[in-house]
Amino acid sequence: MEWTKQFGRYIIVMLLQVLLFDQLQLWGACHPYIYVLCLLMMPITLTHSLSMIIGAVAGLVMDIFCNSLGVHMAACILIMFIRPYLIGAIVNDKDRLNEQISLRSIGMEALIKYVVILVLVHHLTVFSLAAWSWSHMGFVLLETLISSIVTILIIIGYNAMSYR
Repeated sequence: MEWTKQFGRYIIVMLLQVLLFDQLQLWGACHPYIYVLCLLMMPITLTHSLSMIIGAVAGLVMDIFCNSLGVHMAACILIMFIRPYLIGAIVNDKDRLNEQISLRSIGMEALIKYVVILVLVHHLTVFSLAAWSWSHMGFVLLETLISSIVTILIIIGYNAMSYR
C-alpha cells in the first residue's frame, strides 16, 4: 500500500513539475524543481543502491522532459548518495523514524536542515552542469539561491499541510 501511495505522489508531482513549474520562468532566475520532494520523502528503509537507482530514474524522466542531457540524473544520484549520511547526521534518534522522513517523524528543525541541504546540493548541481562554464558562476549562484528558496518553501509547506 505504501508503494502505491509513493508512486501516486510521484506521478502527481512529476505532472505538476512538467506541466506547471517548468513553464514558470519567474524573474528569469527561478526554476523550482519540486520533483525532488518525492526523492526527499522516500522511505528510509530502502537500500542505498535502490534509492540511488530510483533517483537515477527520476532524474532521467526529468532529463527527457527538459531535454537536459543527464543534468537532472546526475543531481538526483548525488542527493540520493548523500541522503542516508545526512539523515544519520541530522536525526538524533534514528530509531524513532517510522519508514519515511516527515515533519511528524523528525520535527521542524531537522526537516528544514535536511530539505535545505539536499535542495541546495541538487539545484547547485543542476545549474552548474547546465551552465558548464565558470564565467556564468554568478548567475548560477543567483539561480540556485532563488530557485532553492522557492522549492524549499513548497516542500516545507507540503509537509506542514500533510502534518495536519
